[in-house]
Order: sequence, then structure tokens, then C-alpha cells
Amino acid sequence: MSDIKLIHTDKAPAAVGPYSQAATANNMLFVSGQLGINPAEGKLVDGFKAQTRQALDNMKAILEEAGSSLDKVLAVDVFILDMGRFADLNAIYSEYFTGHKPARAAIQVGGLPLGGLVELKCVAVTG
Repeated sequence: MSDIKLIHTDKAPAAVGPYSQAATANNMLFVSGQLGINPAEGKLVDGFKAQTRQALDNMKAILEEAGSSLDKVLAVDVFILDMGRFADLNAIYSEYFTGHKPARAAIQVGGLPLGGLVELKCVAVTG
């Protein structure tokens, strides 16, 4: 499809595999899973809360690069290593999604790339 555009920004970490940070077509934006990696250092930040904030900051940077924003997010999938941190996740998440509450799923997983504690991906609209 000629209307597919791959998104990349240096304000978010490079993909850790053979995929793009995001892809867009027909005003739909699909952001790949974001870990709590500091893009300047290429390393995970320390701790669950810091990783959650960094992953959301990374997702926000990609959204903005694609001409979208947090208030245009339709759905978020959260992958969390320890569901015991769900309250911490919700507290931080609500700092980023204040009035706008996209659909969301949260799934506890057995492991994440690079030893991450949380990963988030989303679908948004552009334009």
C-alpha cells in the first residue's frame, strides 16, 4: 500500500528488533510497544514507576512525530511483569490521560524485552 508511512523519531528509543516505532495509514497510527528506555542512553531507566513514565514519554514522542497526540489515542495495551504494580501503573497512566480515557487492556506477562518491567503500545488517529 502506497499510503503506509513508517514513523521514526530520535526522541524515542530505536526499535530493539526488525520493526518500526510506528506505522500509519488512512489516518490510523499503530505505535509499537514502548519500554522504559531512555532514548539518549539506550538503556532502561531504574524502577517500575520510572519505566512506566519513560515508556509513556516515548509513546507520546512517537505520537507527536506522526502528527497525533495522547488525546487522539483510541486504545492502549499494557504489558506488565507484576500485576501487584497495577495501582502504580494506574496512578502514572492517569497523569498522561487526564480527561481523555482511551480503551485499555492490561496483561501480566512472564517477561519483557531487555528485562523491562512494563511495555505499552497504542492505536491512535492522526490529523
